[in-house]
Amino acid sequence: MQPLDSLVVGAGQAGLAASYFLRQRGIDHLVLDANPQPGGAWQHRWASLSMRDVHGVADLPGSTAPDGSDEAANLVVPDYFDGYERWHHLPVVRPVHVDRVESEDDLLVVRAGDRVWRTRTLVNATGTWTRPFVPFYPGIASFAGEQLHTAHYPGAEHFRGRRVVVVGGGASAVQLLGELAPVTGTLWVTRRPPVWREELDGAAGLAAVTAVEERVRRGLPPASVVSVTGLALRPQEQEAARLGAYERLPMFERIEADGVRWADGRFEPAGAILWATGFRPAVDHLAPLGLRSPEGGIALVPVRGNVQGATTAVRDPRVQLVGYGPSASTIGASRAGRQAALAVARQLATAAA
Repeated sequence: MQPLDSLVVGAGQAGLAASYFLRQRGIDHLVLDANPQPGGAWQHRWASLSMRDVHGVADLPGSTAPDGSDEAANLVVPDYFDGYERWHHLPVVRPVHVDRVESEDDLLVVRAGDRVWRTRTLVNATGTWTRPFVPFYPGIASFAGEQLHTAHYPGAEHFRGRRVVVVGGGASAVQLLGELAPVTGTLWVTRRPPVWREELDGAAGLAAVTAVEERVRRGLPPASVVSVTGLALRPQEQEAARLGAYERLPMFERIEADGVRWADGRFEPAGAILWATGFRPAVDHLAPLGLRSPEGGIALVPVRGNVQGATTAVRDPRVQLVGYGPSASTIGASRAGRQAALAVARQLATAAA
């Protein structure tokens, strides 16, 4: 089989945007997606998350995203992605779980079980959803109740009658407390005091993305864009606020069979722990390429005047990362898809010269 000019791994927002722009440039490529159907990570989000609850779904290039409504996001967005793939005839192959990417002379070798593709360039768009992060605390294995990460949140009714400790200082923790507090007892625990905001203006949003871009430029592991924008309560969370759900406590020292304990001896009983502690980039399959810096992240080449346009791996310009670092948002992912396609075109031209 002739090598492809490019191969995209992942068919979420970033992967579809990259494929759209690669097709516009006439670049021969495939998109490999681990999911059995369209929708990216959205198809796995909890059923109670409505379109009006999400922080916004950006338009895919050349189309208009669905408006906010009371419909479930895990149905609306996958339907949008499905229609987009078909309308633009994007070359998505699924389900394909990529195990590893290796370098072989001038080509990249992409392996998925016994299937192999060779490509001149690669656009990685695997996001973070498949790598939920749960920090270790002493006694975590001794807890007799239920522990779940937000990636597996089954809805508020599942916890009725059990006091839930929600761990994490991000937007997901705020949303889930908003659902849980009117149904059952809750306790909110975070490492740092939350920073509340009334509204996120353009300047503050740019500053947040720039801070993330700076980390990636230095080769540090990326921080979430949302983690640096601050938190806001929406109208549907006001009842939880009235119930005291957002009266936060600092992190406990250890977990016991029936609750959590602080260093000063304070103990709080709990029947469940919900870890709203974020995700890590799903890039383990790229490990054979040696892209990580000594600081632990994958350094990207900065793009002057475009903080969300950094996609090219410093250590291997054949590899583009979209939906990573500063482009890890629906808006950033679409913008990075355009930049990645441009970088792929340049790399192909350079290799052919």
